[in-house]
Amino acid sequence: MCTGACSKFIAIPLYVLALLSIICNFFLFFPDLDTQYAAQDRKGLPWLTEEVKYMGGVVGGGIMVLIPAIHIHLTSANKCCANRCGMFLSIGFAAGGVVGAIYSLSVSALGLANGPSCLYEDPVSGLQTWGTPFANSNGSYLSDKKMWDLCLEPKNVVEFNVGLFSTLLVAACVELVLCLIQMVNGLFGCICGTCAGKE
Repeated sequence: MCTGACSKFIAIPLYVLALLSIICNFFLFFPDLDTQYAAQDRKGLPWLTEEVKYMGGVVGGGIMVLIPAIHIHLTSANKCCANRCGMFLSIGFAAGGVVGAIYSLSVSALGLANGPSCLYEDPVSGLQTWGTPFANSNGSYLSDKKMWDLCLEPKNVVEFNVGLFSTLLVAACVELVLCLIQMVNGLFGCICGTCAGKE
């Protein structure tokens, strides 16, 4: 396979994964698909999971991958950037995508490890309070579904967060692999050419 065709093969999934990351991060702002939690968080109350506000899906897995995907896609087009210089530049853009994917992966892993912010009954005081009841569980809550009942509000917030953060984690891993492959592909394209003129 020519390096130019390989670039196109890499860019198209990156578009989809970047869009998926942005959508997942957007939905994480609305647990139970309700805007009241984001509104209360803006007032200073800790009603949103802290890792959601790091915007790993929008900034890291989204924008920082989408921009390289556009350039990588252009390197596959004839008479555009399908030359050695374009392939050389794609190495740098792909490296930016790697950084974005690592950021998204880190935030997603942290979000899964700490668990969601929710209304729960404090075992010491017996009072209901907002916070992250699973923050000190080292992620053990993920395998123990009985612990999920600790969260009283928003409804099904643990499933919601686990599903979306897991999707972000998988998307970031695939983005990372694709961007690393493009860095190698760009190096070969820079050294050997893109095969754009060989039909």
